[in-house]
Parts: sequence; structure tokens; C-alpha cells
Amino acid sequence: MSSRKPLAVDVKTPYNFNVPWEELMENEDFVEVFLSDVLEKYIVKQRWYGGKSSKLKYIELSEYFRIQQKEEVYYGLILEVNFTEAFYQHYFLPIAFVTDEDFANDDRILPISIQNQEGYIIDAINLEAFRRVVFERILTAVPNDRTRVQYKKSSLFEDCEYESSRFMGMEQSNTSIIYNDKCVLKFFRRIYADRNPDYEMSRFLSEKKEFKNTPAYLGSMQIKDQENTNITIALMNELVPNEGDAWDYMLKELHKIFSNLEYKRIQIDKLPKTERFKRLSIREIPPQIIDWAGLNVFNKIQKLAKRTAEMHIALGSEFEDTSFTPARFNGDYTVWLKNRLLYQFQNRLNAVENNMHKLDGLALELANEFLEKKNDIRKRFVNFDWTKLKGERLRVHGDYHLGQILVKDEDFYIIDFEGEPESTIRDRKVKQPPLKDVAGLFRSFHYAIYATIFNNQENYKQSQDELFEAGEILYQYFIGLFLGTYVVEIQNANINIGYEQERIFLLKYSLLEKAVYELGYELNSRPLWAVIPLKGISNIINH
Repeated sequence: MSSRKPLAVDVKTPYNFNVPWEELMENEDFVEVFLSDVLEKYIVKQRWYGGKSSKLKYIELSEYFRIQQKEEVYYGLILEVNFTEAFYQHYFLPIAFVTDEDFANDDRILPISIQNQEGYIIDAINLEAFRRVVFERILTAVPNDRTRVQYKKSSLFEDCEYESSRFMGMEQSNTSIIYNDKCVLKFFRRIYADRNPDYEMSRFLSEKKEFKNTPAYLGSMQIKDQENTNITIALMNELVPNEGDAWDYMLKELHKIFSNLEYKRIQIDKLPKTERFKRLSIREIPPQIIDWAGLNVFNKIQKLAKRTAEMHIALGSEFEDTSFTPARFNGDYTVWLKNRLLYQFQNRLNAVENNMHKLDGLALELANEFLEKKNDIRKRFVNFDWTKLKGERLRVHGDYHLGQILVKDEDFYIIDFEGEPESTIRDRKVKQPPLKDVAGLFRSFHYAIYATIFNNQENYKQSQDELFEAGEILYQYFIGLFLGTYVVEIQNANINIGYEQERIFLLKYSLLEKAVYELGYELNSRPLWAVIPLKGISNIINH
């Protein structure tokens, strides 16, 4: 069913296929024309296409299925995109046939005529009628659906009817639709032959554990492929009305804090410091720090620590569903971890060596330190002795940062459980120490502090070095207070995250892992910011 050789399709003269639309996918000539370089040109321009840095070789049709309601028929396609570097990715593309000349100028994939009716094949998500069909199929889903295309719904998704739908926008890798201004349906574009972790985690937290600080799971759409594997196509959750994400919130707070240095005439070199990773309560934060930063930001960090702990408590209190039961550290996990990190570390070393010419000042200094101390860093990754660890591993968020947290009414809601974009689907489901999520958030705090300094340099009177010094002092209080709240909550719920020494070891290990991971992204896309992960790495290897 595949076309290895791209056809030279003349886009101006539509092919005529003398079969009804309902039978079009069975027509091999159509499939061959559709998979030609016209589709390639369309796909590489899409925001959700993740193969932009590789060279596309050809596209095959892996699966197709009908998405229909009564007489209305659309096709869901799973496309296998093959690259010259000898790997492939799968993408979901639903298609519709439209005859209206004015419709979807930008989203036309192929002009064709079907039984002498001229029109265009377009991405069906652009069509309101298609979006409505998917909504109604989930709303009317029956329990224990055994058909190939399965619609599932939660008991919370009742008593409503379709009113409106619109694009959420802003997304890179998926396409989200807001329905009735009450719920969000996320179509996964990059597809894996397995249930998506976002679906599994969202459903588990919301339905099984009734964790309130995540959008409630409402339904999903899945298909069974030829190997009988479940593939998640779409996930529906409630829409949490919010005031934006915690990243933007934190940037606003930090801008006020850095502006206060001048406004309150703070002497940075006189600010009291705290010991790294020392657990603090709000009462233990010195008055000079509260006077400088204000109480609000510390109250918010406490609340965020509480919500993070509650998420891990929900994830760590399951004893029936084996994909969620806590696990001990063992040799298999250690081999998996070391292989993954050593491969990633080597990749980042190469990236630093190849990009030194883009760095200067502190970034260049820290990059040289990174290269000089590469054996020490490698040793830290290898020195993972699981036999000394008494804590447990859980299913975790996996890509936890301030951008994955919504702010609403002085509270926080955790979203997007898909996991780290660079990881395979299997790796995203590996049980990890929950402190890995905590480390992800700490790196996000660190980023927010430095991003504020970079974005507002002309607004502050202090030198960059002085601002960095103030930022590092503040960062230690943020993480101390977070740990003070988080550890108490976790221990009160009898979740085993190890003793004090073990926790600090796992935090340092995860912070180093996260900062090394970030380094690749920064060197590729904005070398000026490489100083942030490099500073994070330096903090850990020098303490």
C-alpha cells in the first residue's frame, strides 16, 4: 500500500476517482496519489511535525479507520514517516473531503475530484462537522466497547450537548480543541503503539484517586492496530478556567522581587544565606529575605509543594493496578538509568564542544568547567548504587515544570502528563523516584530567576553578576521551603522517599540529569541561555 517513489503530482489538475468517498481509502490509486510528495510538503509545514531536523525519505500508510456517525464519514490515518537516517515516526492525520472553494485555504492537502465533484482533501480537524462528530461519539460512548475504534467516557461527562468548538492554539506537538468553553479534547499528533501516558495518568489521578488539582478526565478515543495494540488518539479533560500558567506567574513575581533590590535599597552582599537542601518552614526564613521578596511568593511555593506532594501521594497509594504500584530500586532500573544518561551525556558533551564559539562571559567559563570536569560528571551518573536506596519508585509526571501548572484562584492545577518529549513511550512509563519531578520544578525555579534577569536587564540598576548572586540566594530559600513542606506531607502519608541522605543524593542526581538534558536544547536554540543549565551543573558538581 505504499508509494516508495514520490509521484510528480500536478496540484492544479485534480485527479478524478470514480468511487464514493466512503470507499476512497480502499482505492490503491488514491492512496498512491495521496502519499506522494504533496503530502510530504503539507506535513513538513505543520507545527506538530517533529521531524524537522531530519530528512524525510517517504511516507507510508500504517493504518486507516473510519471516524463516523450515521452517514457522516471521515478517515483517521496513521502515517509512518520514514527518514533517511533510518528511523521512522508515526503521525495521526484525520481527513475530510470538502467541495467549498472558500474553505480551508491553508489546510488543503490535495485537490481531487470524486465522482466528478471537484474539491479538496483537508485535515478534518479544521472542519467543525468533524469536531462535532468526535465530541458526540465520546458523549454517547457505551461501556466495554469492543469495536476497533473505541470511544470511552467518564461518568462526569453527562447531560450536555454540542454547542461550539474552537482551536486552543499555542501548541507544538498536539492539537487541542475547546468544546462549549467547558472541556478540551487533545488530539495526539505523534502516535505511539501503546496507550499514551497522558491518558493513563489523567484517568488514574482523576477517576481512581479523585485528585482534585488536575483537570478531570472526561473521555478518550482509541484504536486497536493490526497487532491488537491500543493506541490513544485523543484525550478529553475538563477545561480549568485559569489566570495563565505558573511560569508566567513566577516571572511577574520575580520581576517585582528584583525591582525591590533598588526600591528597598537591599545590600545583596549582606543578605543571609541558607544551607543547600536544608528543609525550611516559613518561620525559618530570615526577616531580611521576607522584607526583600515579600511573603506572597513563599506562600505560593508552599502551596505548590503541597499540591506536588498530593499528586505523588495519589500516585504512590495504589496496590491493585500493577502499572501504578510502587516499586523498589533494583538492578534492571539502574542499568536502564545509566545507559540512558551516559548516552545523553555524551551527546551533550559533543554539543558543548561544537558550540563553544557561540558562548562568552560566564557561559564560556562554565562550559570550560563542564568539559574539564566531564569525568567527574560521568562518574556521578555511574555512581548509582541501588542497594543503598531504601525509598520507592512511582509513576511520576516526568516533565514537571512551571509551564505544566495552571494558576487559578490562588491555587495550582497540574496538567500534561505526556512525559519528556525526547523519551520513548516505554521510558516515559518507567517508575522513577518522585524527587525527579521535584528536581524538574527546582530547575524551573532556577530558569525563572535567570529568565527574569535576562529579560529585564535594562530595568535593574545592579550588574548582571550582582543579580545572579541575589538570584542564587533566593533560589536556595525557594527550594528549602518547598522541601520543608513537601517532605512532611509525603511522610505523613507514608510514602517512602528514603531517608535524608538518600533524598539529597536523589535530588542532586536528578538535578544534574535535568540540567544536562536542558543543555542540548539551549545550545541548539538559544545559546545565550546555555548559562542557566551550565550554572545548574556547576552548582551541583562544586558542592
